[in-house]
Amino acid sequence: MDNLDFLHEVEKATGEKVSTCYQCCKCTTGCPVVADMDIYPHRIIRYIILGNRDRVLGSKTIWTCLQCVTCSVRCPNDIDVARVFDALRKTSVQEGRAAENDTWRFDEIFLESVQRHGRLHEIETILHYKLDKKDLFSDSKMGMGMLMKGRLGLLPHNIKDRKGMKEIFKKIEGKKVRG
Repeated sequence: MDNLDFLHEVEKATGEKVSTCYQCCKCTTGCPVVADMDIYPHRIIRYIILGNRDRVLGSKTIWTCLQCVTCSVRCPNDIDVARVFDALRKTSVQEGRAAENDTWRFDEIFLESVQRHGRLHEIETILHYKLDKKDLFSDSKMGMGMLMKGRLGLLPHNIKDRKGMKEIFKKIEGKKVRG
């Protein structure tokens, strides 16, 4: 595999012309979570162009991205950077490299709650996630504070058409990367 194979693979998977990036850094300067990233977004794009597959797919950055699309909106070359990062996550999971398995597991638990209730039931999701991690008490002070302020609902707020929601999930089930 030469250096361009990874670039072509990403461009084919996303439909984005990643090779047109001229490193203006607008994606990085607009990112609200850049402080928590190990590699800046514009550098991830550069590593893709250079064919540094291991560095990109093993980075924390692709898992830290919030998919807020700020980077994509700011890009002067109309590269949907968030879409590229989403594709990188899927590739990372398919290759068993997922650096942040916790993030992926949280996404699964989140979607399970939405599938059951039609919207997120926060307490159920948090408890399920914490039990899964075998770490019930590390954030208990913050959780109690949120509960006392009414930020977490004790009971789920189900939607009326839960059957319709289950049908939506059934339709996309075959398209899942993992699970």
